[in-house]
Amino acid sequence: MKTIKNFINGQWVPPSTGEYEESVSPAHVVEVVARYPMSGKADVDRAVEAARSAFPMWRDTPAPRRGEILFKAAEILRRRKEELGRLVTREMGKILPEGLGDVQEAIDMAYFMAGEGRRLQGETVPCELPNKDGKSIRVPWGVFALITPWNFPIAIPSWKIFASLICGNTVVFKPSSDSPLCAVRLVEILEEAGLPAGVLNLVTGSGESVGEALALHQDVQGISFTGSCAVGEALAVSAAKLHRPIAMEMGGKNAIMVMDDANLDLALEGVLWGAFGTTGQRCTASSRIIVHEKVHDLFVERLVKAANALRLGDGLDKGVDVGPLINRRALSKVLNYIRIGKDEGAHLHCGGAQAQAGALAEGYFVEPTVFSAVTPNMRIAQEEIFGPVVSVIKCDSYEEGVSIVNQSRFGLSAAIYTQNINYAARAERDLDTGLVYVNASTIGAEIQLPFGGFRHSGSGHPEAGGLMGALDFFSHIKVVYRDFSGKLQKAQIDVS
Repeated sequence: MKTIKNFINGQWVPPSTGEYEESVSPAHVVEVVARYPMSGKADVDRAVEAARSAFPMWRDTPAPRRGEILFKAAEILRRRKEELGRLVTREMGKILPEGLGDVQEAIDMAYFMAGEGRRLQGETVPCELPNKDGKSIRVPWGVFALITPWNFPIAIPSWKIFASLICGNTVVFKPSSDSPLCAVRLVEILEEAGLPAGVLNLVTGSGESVGEALALHQDVQGISFTGSCAVGEALAVSAAKLHRPIAMEMGGKNAIMVMDDANLDLALEGVLWGAFGTTGQRCTASSRIIVHEKVHDLFVERLVKAANALRLGDGLDKGVDVGPLINRRALSKVLNYIRIGKDEGAHLHCGGAQAQAGALAEGYFVEPTVFSAVTPNMRIAQEEIFGPVVSVIKCDSYEEGVSIVNQSRFGLSAAIYTQNINYAARAERDLDTGLVYVNASTIGAEIQLPFGGFRHSGSGHPEAGGLMGALDFFSHIKVVYRDFSGKLQKAQIDVS
């Protein structure tokens, strides 16, 4: 067990409250991974002041130089990938290959954003008057509040931190209380890479005492939030009153369509990965499977057999397919939704209970669960469960399948399995989600393209990616006109 501290103005410091909580391994709940600060408003104030004071220096640091620091961070991340991946698995619970993938995503993002330090493009355009030019340039906002979840404790912070820093902003970072040690290790790497004091600050604690105080602080210029709909939507209302930009990624009820001409072997692999990868604890998890009636029964039979064969356990053990849920609240929520599904009349094929045999009793494990006979309006087909529970819904045509996919308050990710080129092309247009996959699962976004959803899945601006994604959010546009005629020229009036 390690006692960690906040990182403020280049120093690791204890919280003003003197209070700490414990981060535990979800696979072995008696195992304490770290003690972390339960900070208060005074700690947020100190961190924001440090970021505010460091901003002029960091803004004036040439962007290529900022990129060099991120490149060094990428190299350190790459060297420490195994160690960090194991920490992700231990603290968050995902199986080790996914823990390593979490770190690899941060490595990729660090290299990508390092390169963007030489590509922060604006535009130069002709002006309508002689001896005059005009251009747009990207400038940073100032201090950003970055609030991140536990399910990608290295990757998602890297999306936000690296993009914010390359644009010239300074940062106060509040990670999830379920994965604070992962956050500390990421900040340590940026410190080792040479990031100046005050540019990146870390404050841990609850959303109520730290997250809200940080996001709404008078000296914060922008907010990036990934988490629940309830919290994100409340922040959005407050941010609007403050005229503060906010990017929110909040959740999903993602669907895979399996058409009657689909390669069923490929579709089955995609459903298993999308539904049970990360124990279903991804905002892009495949929680609805919409299957054409001609292949429905066969596909359900194969899905149930494959789900029953998945091995639960500690993600650090070889051969494990599905790890634990993150905490007791998540366990209770998932079990409650399984009860709701049965009460609604859905047919439970497998799973449906907490796994408690042997070592599984030491953690928050739920058996991979498959429901069929699910109708589109059932709660298990409409509400985000965030666990290893999948609902199979029958459709009779491409058109009905698309209608079911879009019958959701969410709109993050959707997929279609088909060998019909026309269905594939139409799906790109018809599926009303921020991410669309053809013959691939609903998870697996790449860092060089924007990531974000429609409707209640998110708003403000997508993150990740380059100029059409994160860089467009973490910078804003300044337009400069330069007149070198030596006389007053009046645009739209002067025609001389």
